[in-house]
Amino acid sequence: MDKIAVLIPCYNESQTVQKVVMDFRRVLPEATIYVYDNNSTDGTAELARTAGAVVRHEYQQGKGNVIRRMFREIDAEAYIMVDGDDTYPAEAAPEMVKAVTEHQADMVVGDRLSSTYYTQNKRPFHNFGNDLVRFFTNNLFGGQIKDIMTGYRAFSYQFVKTYPVLSRGFEIETEMTIHALHRNMQVENVIIDYRDRPAGSESKLNTYSDGFRVLRTIARLYKNYRPFGFFSTLAAVLGMISLCFLAPVLGEYFATGLVPRFPTLIVCACVLVAALLLFISGVILSSQLTKDDRDFEFHLQQVQQWKNRSADPFSHFAK
Repeated sequence: MDKIAVLIPCYNESQTVQKVVMDFRRVLPEATIYVYDNNSTDGTAELARTAGAVVRHEYQQGKGNVIRRMFREIDAEAYIMVDGDDTYPAEAAPEMVKAVTEHQADMVVGDRLSSTYYTQNKRPFHNFGNDLVRFFTNNLFGGQIKDIMTGYRAFSYQFVKTYPVLSRGFEIETEMTIHALHRNMQVENVIIDYRDRPAGSESKLNTYSDGFRVLRTIARLYKNYRPFGFFSTLAAVLGMISLCFLAPVLGEYFATGLVPRFPTLIVCACVLVAALLLFISGVILSSQLTKDDRDFEFHLQQVQQWKNRSADPFSHFAK
């Protein structure tokens, strides 16, 4: 097991990957630097290997796929995940590692938005998107995360080995943030400086398509992690719509004893039944989620035992 593992997912980062690797070797000499190449065509892997990194490959395209591979293969007491585009300062890494190893943080977020991000980033829709995602995530899941979309994070062994990677692309940062909040893991924010990509280095993030994918991920995870709130909201909306159309029909019935608009009455009744079914679904799924939370806590205990055995493989002989 490594003491510290620096994980760098890369796709066509030949202009910056060597500097990133050397910077982290300088500030974290005890760390093992892993570069996972995601089908680069510009020599990224060779340059990273020359700079002293351990180079591995993930052939399924997408940042989420790369992170899934990294989390499966690497065992470490603390992890640093950083993009290979040289937009994040390596100098912040020791403080982030310290939060994991000494303060028992499960995830440490490199907070760009509280420092230089808005002045360095030249894409205004990215700024708006970051604020929007932060608003929805913190309000829906009860968090105080300062930067949801940052690619600079530190993790504990327990987080890495219990986090189910479901996303394939850039929405992975949002997914792991929501997972940490839902599982009541300890999350800390470390303010970092941010610098925009150097000239000639292009972002792989598509502002609109990836932005909508992130928002869709938030909606999906809200449904999965907060089923009662999700289905109750849908039930309330359908119930209000049904009652709005049903009120005139009932008013006319009480006034005249007649129901001249039977189609409206039938549709409203069906919509009310659908609302009731949604509400009941929320109650049932919420109960199942409680069991899942208990199972996760037992799984955390197992992971802690795996870590202890990895740190001292001969401990069970002493007993």
